[in-house]
Amino acid sequence: MSQSATKLRLTDFISPGISAFISVIVNYAGTFILVFQAAQLAQLSAAQTASWVWSVSIGVGVTGAWLSYRYRAPIITAWSTPGVAFLATVMPFTPYAEVLGAYIMCAAGFVVLGLCGAFERLVRLIPGGIAAGLLAGILLQFGVAAFGGASADPVLVIILVVSYAVLRRFTSRYAMVGILLIGLALLISQQRVDLSGVELQLAAPVLQIPHFSVAALLGVALPLFVITLTGQYIPGMLVLRNDGFSTSANPIITVTGLGSLIMAPFGAHAFNIAAITAAICTGRDAHEDPSKRYIAGLVCGALYITVGVFGVTLATLFMVLPRAFITTLAGLALLGAIGSSLASAMADTHTRETALITFLATAANVTLLGVGGAFWGLVAGLLVHGLIHGGRKADTRVV
Repeated sequence: MSQSATKLRLTDFISPGISAFISVIVNYAGTFILVFQAAQLAQLSAAQTASWVWSVSIGVGVTGAWLSYRYRAPIITAWSTPGVAFLATVMPFTPYAEVLGAYIMCAAGFVVLGLCGAFERLVRLIPGGIAAGLLAGILLQFGVAAFGGASADPVLVIILVVSYAVLRRFTSRYAMVGILLIGLALLISQQRVDLSGVELQLAAPVLQIPHFSVAALLGVALPLFVITLTGQYIPGMLVLRNDGFSTSANPIITVTGLGSLIMAPFGAHAFNIAAITAAICTGRDAHEDPSKRYIAGLVCGALYITVGVFGVTLATLFMVLPRAFITTLAGLALLGAIGSSLASAMADTHTRETALITFLATAANVTLLGVGGAFWGLVAGLLVHGLIHGGRKADTRVV
């Protein structure tokens, strides 16, 4: 443990805490609706749905907080968002007990992958420029969405952007704190946050016996494994690398796999390292001192556990916030990450062209064979890189 990491002041918690709070808001308000949609399509009971919320929230909270504390890095964990989108298509046609069995088989696969160390070697083979181009392409849509919301909610977006610019003139560390408070105050004054239907209730986990089948292995577990690996783990590790954190992927994928394994009988699908919401917590805006950014991981963990304890109640609370507010908040919070990844992608003239191709292919967000744009952007970049530079003396820098 570094000496700077042991000496914490109260002020050290403010900026990482706000970054963590924004990250959690964006995660629940931006993607968690998919969990409720999948549960509805699968005709899960209210108790089973609440158990799903409880298990994924507690699971990512505990794994993320432990990893962040153990490795003193902002290791933000989350549930597999592309995995939920996939599950919504198969859960209506698969017995729920077999779905839970598929979760267990998928989680076991990640534990094995982490223990054997193959994933870490794969990540380190990716050239730095291509990794930065991939990250920039993933984040681009969130930056664009920050301003795209102006067509639907111009007053809110303009106030948030102008407030951000004014605050950045005087402070970079607390700019996001300011626009978060300004945005919430504006929404409350406009009476656009309806809390009348929200009741605070404790969640009750429901333990169910999983069933295992070849059909669930091939039709649910294997696709969920591939989608989570390519759409979450690879981008998530590149986020950490891009901001200077060299924590090995092996313990991360092993711990999140174990967490998924334990929580699967309660309804949790795959856990993984976060990508988009992690970028809010890993950069300079979270804390000027990189050795203290792990605080954001601890706060994220505490917030996720709190949401899990109260289950659907707090998850629903996050989702009553207007979409334009969430997209603008996320986009502004990610401006630093977008800028630094673009700068890194274009910095090396040797890989600039292949990094640009990776960036554009990823930003196109093409989905083929059920696999998302991040994977195909990486494939396109590596393929072109191999065709152009294969066999030549190349830049060996890695992320």
